[in-house]
Amino acid sequence: MRDGKELVRFSRRYAEENRWRSWWHLWSTLSVFVLLAVVVCLGDRWFICLPASFLLGLVAVRVFILYHDFEHGTILHKSRLAALVLKSYGLVFLNPPSIWRRSHDHHHRNNAKIFGASIGSYPVMTRERYFGASRKERFVYLLTRHPVTIAFGYVTIFLWGMCARSFLSNPKLHLDSALAIVIHVALFVTLAIFSPWLLLFLLIIPILVACGLGAYLFYAQHNFPGVELQAREDWDYVFAALRSSSFIRMGPLLRWFTGDIGFHHVHHLNARIPFYRLAEAMKGIEELQSPKTTSLSVVDIWRCFRLKLWDAEENRMVPLRDAS
Repeated sequence: MRDGKELVRFSRRYAEENRWRSWWHLWSTLSVFVLLAVVVCLGDRWFICLPASFLLGLVAVRVFILYHDFEHGTILHKSRLAALVLKSYGLVFLNPPSIWRRSHDHHHRNNAKIFGASIGSYPVMTRERYFGASRKERFVYLLTRHPVTIAFGYVTIFLWGMCARSFLSNPKLHLDSALAIVIHVALFVTLAIFSPWLLLFLLIIPILVACGLGAYLFYAQHNFPGVELQAREDWDYVFAALRSSSFIRMGPLLRWFTGDIGFHHVHHLNARIPFYRLAEAMKGIEELQSPKTTSLSVVDIWRCFRLKLWDAEENRMVPLRDAS
C-alpha cells in the first residue's frame, strides 16, 4: 500500500481534464435543464409541472457539480464563457462564488479535524464538550444538524448561511452574497406578481429539491457510521480523505443527477480530478476500493442523522442517547 504522498502523486494521472468532454457535460446538462424549464412554463396541469419541477431541481444539483469543479479549477479553467454561465448559476441558486470558494477551500484543508472550525462543514462536538456546553449552545448545535434544518437548506443553509450571514459578516469581501439575495428576491417578487404558478413550479420547488438534496449529500459525506476524526495536531490529509469521507452508493440515474459526487473519498484525495473521472480513479487506485460507505436508502439516511457526538474513548460518532 502506498503512503500518503505517493498516493496523492499517483492520483494525479486522473487529474487531467478532457476539455471537449467538460464542454459536453456542461451544454448537455444545461440543455436538459432548459428543456424541463420550458415544460414547466408551458404546462398547465399540476401533474405535468410537478414532476418536471422536481426533475429540474435534480438537474440543478448536477449543474452545481459543474460549478463546484469549475471553482476548484478542475474543469474549464480560465474559460470566460464557462465563468459567466456557472457563476451566474451560483448567484441564482444561492451559492455566491466568494463565500463558496472560501468556505469550501477551508473545508478541504480541515475536513474531520476535532475542534476544527466548522466553516464549510457541519459542526461536530465531542461528548465532553457537548455536556459542558450551555443550554443555548446545545440547542444551536442540535438545530444545525437537525433533519428539518437540512431538508429546508434552501432557507437555513443557502439563503441565510451562504448569502445573508456571509454578507453581514464581511460586506466588502462578500458583495456577491448581497447580489445573490437581490437576484433571488427580484425573481421571487416578479413571479409572485405575474405568475404564482411559475413561482411555485419554476423557483420554489426546484430550489427546495436542489438545496435539500445538496445539503444532505454534504452531511452524509462526512457524518456517517464508521467515520473517523483526528485531533488537530494529528490530522492527516490523506487519512481524512480515506477514513473521514464516504462513498455514497447510487444507481446510474442518481449518479448522473449528482455528478458522481458520491465518490467523495476520491474527490477529497485529489480535488483536481474531474467529476467524470472519479469512478475511473476509484477503479484504478487500489487504496480507494474499500471506502466507508452509505447510501440514500431510508435506513442509511436514518443511521446518518442519528449520529450526534464524537466519543473520543470509543473513537466513533454516537447517537445522543448513547452518549448520556
